[in-house]
Amino acid sequence: MASELRVNTLKDASGNNSVATSVVFNGTCKVWVNFDGTAGSLSARDSYNIASFTDVGTGNHNVGFTSNMNNDDYSGCVTGASDSYENSSLASEARTTTSAFGFFMFLNASDASSDNTVTCCQIQGDLA
Repeated sequence: MASELRVNTLKDASGNNSVATSVVFNGTCKVWVNFDGTAGSLSARDSYNIASFTDVGTGNHNVGFTSNMNNDDYSGCVTGASDSYENSSLASEARTTTSAFGFFMFLNASDASSDNTVTCCQIQGDLA
């Protein structure tokens, strides 16, 4: 039998540190992934709400969501680093749909496309 709990505020066990449930729902990351983005080896280290991720080309990736977003106006943040560059990549040309986020990684130093040993993507917004 399913049950439902309706509350406006959550508190820790000592009755301190309260937070409105709307902050928990609206402020949590809806999609995130940490993966190896090097060519041919796309493997997630850890993730949440990720159905798939695809290597479209050098530095070009698509991340598909298990649960869709409410619209395509959400906020996406991507960072990356490779073994040979200390602070290597940023995302550009983000492509957003309600079911996926696409991005292109490029090197800070040369603006060249980059596959990274560490690629991290986070999505904030409303789930459908």
